[in-house]
Amino acid sequence: MLALRLHGRQDIRLDTVPIPDCLSDQVRVRVAYCGICGSDIHEYQAGPILAPQPQETNPHSGAKLPVILGHEISGTVVEVGADVEGIRIGQKVVVNPLLADPQIQAEACTSCLRGRFNTCKRATYYGINAPGGGFSGEISVNAANIVPVPDNVSLRAAALAEPLAVACHMIERSGFAAGDNILILGAGPIGLGLLILLRSKGAKKILISEVSDLRIDQAKRLGADIVINPVQESQVSDPVLRAVHELTDEGVDIAFDASGLQATLDTAIASVRPGGTIFNVAIHEKPLSLNLNALSLQEKHLTGGICYLRKDFEEVLSLLSSGRLPAEEMITSVVPLSNIIEGGFQELIVNKTKHVKMLIQPDI
Repeated sequence: MLALRLHGRQDIRLDTVPIPDCLSDQVRVRVAYCGICGSDIHEYQAGPILAPQPQETNPHSGAKLPVILGHEISGTVVEVGADVEGIRIGQKVVVNPLLADPQIQAEACTSCLRGRFNTCKRATYYGINAPGGGFSGEISVNAANIVPVPDNVSLRAAALAEPLAVACHMIERSGFAAGDNILILGAGPIGLGLLILLRSKGAKKILISEVSDLRIDQAKRLGADIVINPVQESQVSDPVLRAVHELTDEGVDIAFDASGLQATLDTAIASVRPGGTIFNVAIHEKPLSLNLNALSLQEKHLTGGICYLRKDFEEVLSLLSSGRLPAEEMITSVVPLSNIIEGGFQELIVNKTKHVKMLIQPDI
């Protein structure tokens, strides 16, 4: 089968590899769609980061370069291991990429004992640093990493379950309550996922800051109350902060920073009411500076989150089934696997602002 593999920094190749075996505790999935994530681009341009280093083997998963990339996976079950129950051939599924201690049969770490598998000290991920990935025809995964897709949810929409699960987990961790006013800085896939999930959960007013015209239009269509382009309105000292104070008494209840810039962190802190929460969603390429007095003097909370738990996948798939999440509008293109390097990775690097979510589809 054809697979996109990371061989090293700025070295991805379309290779022909064997169809993976399905072990007794595994399920083999024929990939329908797999989304390109920003982390895939980072692994290619600046990695290996989480992927194994050259001449090294991940001690927990056994993976080593080259590794198949792609972790936003939907597909159909084509083989079920002898010891697996409750999963059938032909079933629509998504893959939860996270492998924590229970999946690798290790003694549970402190995080895993508390059910916080996403912060497991031995965590690995299919499509990053564990064997197998979604930029391929098929993948074999631990049965515990299979999440069934409701019958009325398309595999195209289900491919968004992973980024939506990230957003879902962030919302829960933030302490959000219905009726809260929200600021989202950045309208990429996670930012827009936050938008549609917060709207479905009863947010009062949602403001979004974004510079891409395409993503601004997407945010408006998906239900943002106010969308601000801080670059176009740069004649105002801080147009986002001005909009926040025009809409709220003392600031928003929660500001989600999905951009990861010094400017967006500063705006998030300034935009939150006393006692409110600044929630970091982004992965930062370099350290940022922070004035702790801006938090302490008004008892503002700064926190963040990483990835998801299985229940987050189940919740977003249930919401997709209910019709309450217009998630497919986030998909801006579908590219065949045979064109993933030029039409996928290179296109997103050169024209990032012209896309929201790009899906890769294995060639038929």
